[in-house]
Amino acid sequence: MVNKNISRQDQHKQQDIEIKERLHHIKNKILVMSGKGGVGKSSIAAYLSVALAKKGYRVGLMDVDLHGPSIPRMLGLKGSVGPGARGGKAHPVKYIPNMEVISIEALMGEDKDAATIWRGPLKIGVIRQFIADIEWMDLDYMIIDSPPGTGDEPLTVAQTIPDAKALIVTTPQEISLADVRKSINFCRKVNMVILGLVENMSGLKCPYCGKIIEIFKTRGGMLTAKKEGLNLLGTLPFEPEVVSKGDTGSMRLLDDNKLSLTRGFNKIVDEIVKLTETGAEPVPELKKKSPGRKKRSADTKMLVVPVSGGKLSAHFGHCEQFAFIETKNGKITETEMLNPPAHEPGALPRWLHEQGADVAIVGGMGESAQQLLRERGIEVIIGAPMDSPESLANQYLSNTLITGDNVCDH
Repeated sequence: MVNKNISRQDQHKQQDIEIKERLHHIKNKILVMSGKGGVGKSSIAAYLSVALAKKGYRVGLMDVDLHGPSIPRMLGLKGSVGPGARGGKAHPVKYIPNMEVISIEALMGEDKDAATIWRGPLKIGVIRQFIADIEWMDLDYMIIDSPPGTGDEPLTVAQTIPDAKALIVTTPQEISLADVRKSINFCRKVNMVILGLVENMSGLKCPYCGKIIEIFKTRGGMLTAKKEGLNLLGTLPFEPEVVSKGDTGSMRLLDDNKLSLTRGFNKIVDEIVKLTETGAEPVPELKKKSPGRKKRSADTKMLVVPVSGGKLSAHFGHCEQFAFIETKNGKITETEMLNPPAHEPGALPRWLHEQGADVAIVGGMGESAQQLLRERGIEVIIGAPMDSPESLANQYLSNTLITGDNVCDH
């Protein structure tokens, strides 16, 4: 009995050595997490892997969602994803020449719809085996799709891959955000760096009028990221093509830049590459100090209003000045008029953030400007009436501000 236990210990130590050796050939490891199911976590993991591979990086996608593996179907991979061992090591499936995939579905037998009823030790053993016994090529990125929650699977990844970083996916509604906060606390307890949050399903663009329909409400991800001091890497809208392409196992939507989801996702990928390649700590821009940004207490808020002729300007990018209205405990304490910087792409959102803006009250604004402001933790109120900045601020503070349509036509 003692010899058997020693043998198991030796096997475990040998596996630790193999895991360390295997991870040495993988530059960046990203664990895609969510607090609850149904938020599009696996879709984000699949899109991220394919997008990185299309940029020329060598990518491995490991599906350790033991109870609901969906990666093979999303990618249109048939058969067993993860063939038998050759020379003592198993090999992942090639999706494209520089992207490999392995899924727990390979161990589920022919009945892919069977329920997986496994206890913790078996789950832990399988995940360790996936890392130690799979002959991955030398990878620039390993993307790990874990099941929702903070159970055995993400804990095993955190313990086995100590330099893995987390990408947390949420939707805007409070029930999802409450679970996301648990994922954030989990990462902090196990000392896992959080790259940032992705808000999925943030709205549906009406195909007839073009107006954004807030199905789950909006800005939840932005507000959570701001409160927790994290990056909001981006917000992604509902896109009907995602459903149809996902059902057929096609990733072609990533090539269609006409889709707002594709444009938004490519920005997220670029930000992830920047954070991982430079080795920079994923500190959100709202935490960076700049000469113009004012330090304020928690009970203060800075409202900003674009102004022309003493009233709200119809379009935020073509105003004469910006009114910066500082408030405390729901009351205006100071108003300052500032001239905007020279008009160039991305300059206004960056400048407003540097001045400490928390809320932008505007008449009209393009989608890209809204996205840039929200990524910097600035709440956007669209369709405000043509009133004086102080009047609009008081209406906002008293919850009586009535908004209409976005008057921006581009």
